[in-house]
Amino acid sequence: MTDRTLAVHIGSLEDMGRRFADAWKSAEAGSDVPREHVTFLRLESFMAAMSPKRLELMRHLRRSGPLSVRRLSQELGRDYKSVHGEVARLVDAGLIERTPQGEVTVGWDRIVTELDLAA
Repeated sequence: MTDRTLAVHIGSLEDMGRRFADAWKSAEAGSDVPREHVTFLRLESFMAAMSPKRLELMRHLRRSGPLSVRRLSQELGRDYKSVHGEVARLVDAGLIERTPQGEVTVGWDRIVTELDLAA
């Protein structure tokens, strides 16, 4: 099994569009698109999405595999309502995924972050 990497970018809409166009061209040419991407338009948005508690949650999901939010909150020993809110934020940001069964999972082995200082 190959490692899945999520590339997180802090940059502009133009950068995001360029990455999308490049990936489209690669896919049309029959090449693999090696990474999945998420773009935050501001560093502050990324920092808000990646609090220490959310990072702990993501690491736990990566180790455990897909879990219901209730089970995740129990395993973390945290309040269901706060875990539910953190999960919703991470799903909305594209940092964790929902399975067809409604569980949440982290499909990435690693996340690499790129910050464009010119953006």
